[in-house]
Amino acid sequence: MCIFAFEKKHSMPKEQLQAPIAPIIPHTLTCHGHDRTDNYYWLNQKENTEVLDYLNQENQYYQQSTAATHDFQKDLFEEMKSRIKEDDTSVPYFYNGYYYITRFEQGKDYPIYSRKKESLEASEEILFDCNAMAQGHTYFHLSGLSISEDNKWASFGVDTVSRRQYTIRIKNLVTGEILPVEIINTTAGATWASDNRTLFYARKDAVTLRSDTIFKHKMGTTADDDQLVYNEKDETFDVSVYKSKSKKYLIISSNSTLTTEYQIVESATPDSPFRIFQKRTRGLEYSISHYGDSFYVLTNKDKATNFKLMKTQELTTAKENWVEVIGHREDVLLEDLDIFKDYLVLSERYNGLNTIRIIPWNGGEEYYLPFESETYTAYTTTNLDFDTELLRYSFQSLAVPTSVIDFNMRTQEKCVLKEQEVLGGQFDKHNYTEERLWAKAEDGTQIPISIVYRKGMQRNGNNPTLLYAYGSYGATMDCYFSTVRLTLLDRGFIYAIAHVRGGEDLGRTWYEQGKLLQKKNTFTDFIDCSKHMIALNYTNASHLYAEGGSAGGLLIGAVINMAPFLYRGVIAQVPFVDVVTTMLDETIPLTTGEYDEWGNPNTKKYYNYMLSYSPYDNVKAQDYPAMYVSTGLHDSQVQYWEPAKWVAKLRVLKTDSNPLYLDTNMDAGHGGASGRFESLKEIAKEFSFLLDLEGIKS
Repeated sequence: MCIFAFEKKHSMPKEQLQAPIAPIIPHTLTCHGHDRTDNYYWLNQKENTEVLDYLNQENQYYQQSTAATHDFQKDLFEEMKSRIKEDDTSVPYFYNGYYYITRFEQGKDYPIYSRKKESLEASEEILFDCNAMAQGHTYFHLSGLSISEDNKWASFGVDTVSRRQYTIRIKNLVTGEILPVEIINTTAGATWASDNRTLFYARKDAVTLRSDTIFKHKMGTTADDDQLVYNEKDETFDVSVYKSKSKKYLIISSNSTLTTEYQIVESATPDSPFRIFQKRTRGLEYSISHYGDSFYVLTNKDKATNFKLMKTQELTTAKENWVEVIGHREDVLLEDLDIFKDYLVLSERYNGLNTIRIIPWNGGEEYYLPFESETYTAYTTTNLDFDTELLRYSFQSLAVPTSVIDFNMRTQEKCVLKEQEVLGGQFDKHNYTEERLWAKAEDGTQIPISIVYRKGMQRNGNNPTLLYAYGSYGATMDCYFSTVRLTLLDRGFIYAIAHVRGGEDLGRTWYEQGKLLQKKNTFTDFIDCSKHMIALNYTNASHLYAEGGSAGGLLIGAVINMAPFLYRGVIAQVPFVDVVTTMLDETIPLTTGEYDEWGNPNTKKYYNYMLSYSPYDNVKAQDYPAMYVSTGLHDSQVQYWEPAKWVAKLRVLKTDSNPLYLDTNMDAGHGGASGRFESLKEIAKEFSFLLDLEGIKS
């Protein structure tokens, strides 16, 4: 049990031109008989005007300190914007009699969602114009669009605060009327039963923001009449609800880091009780896909670390009835599957790279799609149509723009439907070189690094280099194309991704080796990748920069405590840096659901281990790189006070004169600005920070 004691606050200093120094107000936190003194604990009082004053002072200091770069930032913004096709349109996908399209119009920030009946030559039906809907809001995001099977109703969620608390509304697609029903505090995700009048959705806990309940709404009733279908009482689990691709089943999913459980009911009988597919068993993960009279189960059952594929009949779904279809492989991670009438498509990962495997149901010869690059990403996309021989997938690399491709699984012919346009007339993918390097970690493990740079780069040790990583939750950092990244590449930067442990880049074991009591592997891997690039003479410590966001910001914070001398500057976006305090507070969103990722600090061994790497707790009197730290006041994933406290502590303890900036978006949350182009202004701030340190002024 952990005890908190709070002591008297002091008033904030007046605004001043020099860097703000936050008042030191000692606050004692005791756990396992160990006392920690947090001098900036008071900053977690979001409604306190003194807290807001301090954040505004930091913003003012950042703006004043970087005033000389403001024109450059505007130029960078216009440069990045000029490469983007403003009047862009997605590749239409066909579902239940309609082609669905997302498009953007010239000069507008938000998408327009539309559809065309049966033919792309049909007249366009506007479903939602988010530009009109966003008027009057500093933040706007529409999510969770769900269409009823009779094509008459659309449910959708709207967030105007950026805390990922969505209000679900319902639109009559025949009359265009938006019903007065407002279902608050949801995930936005909802699904219609086959009766076209019952809508299932997930609601969040108002304090922790954990999605913990499933409700159903009946058309013609109020939100107050909605019925509770399921309450997930285990605080380490989140719930969601969706419909199988076959449309036969409604499915409730309960997920934690290590364990899953599903409940199913036929969509035609939405008032029947859900039945458990396979009851939760600690450490058993599985996902389900319906086909014919069976379910296909992707699972780690029987220590299948990289997962295997099994099959079971509809009415006998408990694990003792599962029959193996694709066995476990030590060197191949089985990530996902797409089921079609005549084909099974498996998304796999081998040696850190995506593969797509096609298996005909009729026993015909299976095959893999051919990919040759070492720094590519390929993945299946929107494949909602069941009775088709066309597989839609996407391909991109660090230097090759994103393509959307229809692949005929019978004839093995492909049709490129769209390749991302890079406007301006100066981009040529052949002007860039991509490589994959392997760095030796301190324990001997080989860590892959994907890099891209403009051709003609000399390996003389003086190239400015931006090294990025994430390294948590088993999130794989695949190689992706970025038009904004060209702004750095064309000015001589090398861009690199360190595929550190904690992600799932080289399989499930890669993830397991970078979490809980092995979390420090994530940080030392990044350091070893940095040293490797320096040793190979790509760059040196005077030109090497590091970047990470959220849990990747934790990585940045830990790394600069351990090896600050390796970097000229770092970018930490919405960084999770106050690990111990956050994980001890069960009222903070995400905390309880992440015990299996970081450990529960109420257990002493996890408390001690977290404390040994938590960036905020390990700030010390030493030189640090130049730092740009960003956060959002309404962030629900990483509370704003984590980076605010971190910066306040660094200001007092660091022994260098390098820039340290805290930039708080007072209107946004974890994802930053919501507009399509407003987000580019945030990137322009980051890039101007890097370029200014390099002495690049234009």
